[in-house]
Amino acid sequence: MAVVNAMLPTNGTIAARLIPLAWTPLGTAVGEGAQVVHVPFEGLLDWIDRTFPPEDEHSFGGSPRDLELLARIGWNAPLPEAIGAGNVLNVEDLPEDVVAALAQPPEVLVQCAACRRLCVRDHFVWKEKQLCAWDFHTQVFGKRGPWHEGVYEERHFETLPTCAYVAVGLLGELGVEPILRLGALPESVERKIVNDVLAAEPGRPHMAVRTDGGFTVLREA
Repeated sequence: MAVVNAMLPTNGTIAARLIPLAWTPLGTAVGEGAQVVHVPFEGLLDWIDRTFPPEDEHSFGGSPRDLELLARIGWNAPLPEAIGAGNVLNVEDLPEDVVAALAQPPEVLVQCAACRRLCVRDHFVWKEKQLCAWDFHTQVFGKRGPWHEGVYEERHFETLPTCAYVAVGLLGELGVEPILRLGALPESVERKIVNDVLAAEPGRPHMAVRTDGGFTVLREA
């Protein structure tokens, strides 16, 4: 996301702050930090088209007519400490998910080790690699994931897959269904409940996943 707080060129350029965004199954996340780039004032509209091409499904932008008007009047404003929906001049041009993201604290974003798309750091880590939700679900909950038949021994609970959340919408195409979600109980109680569920279908592959809220149990559909 490119942000400018002045349309007064300095040495023929204006300063644009590039703020990273990450698309996740839970919505958009705004990243910490911003990279400042100096854009030739006369080529601003061309730079916008190159940087945010219309064919990109995530691209959005302000009205060129509005930008020309702001440039004509020499618009400028103090840069706020934090960019939010309440201090964005053309907030109506932003997609709803980005507006919602601006109301949340910024996240630390990293590149997915598999597909290189931006993702929230430490939400999905597998084999010491930072992954986006899509690649984590494919690798961990796919056919080659750590599926298990029968109950878990205590040692197994120490090596369960761990992630911030399980995105149910990504499981259908993998042939996987969530059958139990636990949270807010003592872990010893949750472990017993997990094993009670697994014991009910001892010959069917299941997987317990440790999430921020407790445990989720998955089953091959």
